[in-house]
Amino acid sequence: MFLAVPGVSHAAGEGDFLKGLQGAYSGQGTVRLRTNSSTIKVNCTFNATSSATTLSLNGRCRGLVLVSRSVGADLKVSGTRYSGTYTGARSGPAALSGTRRGNALRLAIRWAKPLNGDRDATLLVNRVGQRGLTLTITDRDPASGKTVVTSNIALQRK
Repeated sequence: MFLAVPGVSHAAGEGDFLKGLQGAYSGQGTVRLRTNSSTIKVNCTFNATSSATTLSLNGRCRGLVLVSRSVGADLKVSGTRYSGTYTGARSGPAALSGTRRGNALRLAIRWAKPLNGDRDATLLVNRVGQRGLTLTITDRDPASGKTVVTSNIALQRK
């Protein structure tokens, strides 16, 4: 629950949220290289560092024997707006922008080059309880127009 207190900025609330994400995480999930491809099971490790106005998520996900990719997000908060960069996409670094609602950051992704027919997708960073974190990317399938989960990773703080 968020309470408005006179003299306390939203940044203080955002800072508390960001600090609550700090730590080393590990977990697993699924990734699709394209909206129409099969899922690949992955195991991931992430390290989250933060300040009152920044969050940095850096990790590596491995699937099968040959698939390994470094992924990350660097975010800054100004008021209640988040912006930053996502790394790990095959198109290159992507721009992130969005807001927080409760325990979730909802971030629009703007890919460096078209992926799955356009340059837009969504990243949801969701804090689950005291130790959990889920990272979910959704994108629009160009053939069907439907929203497809292209990455869904469930992490637990070590």
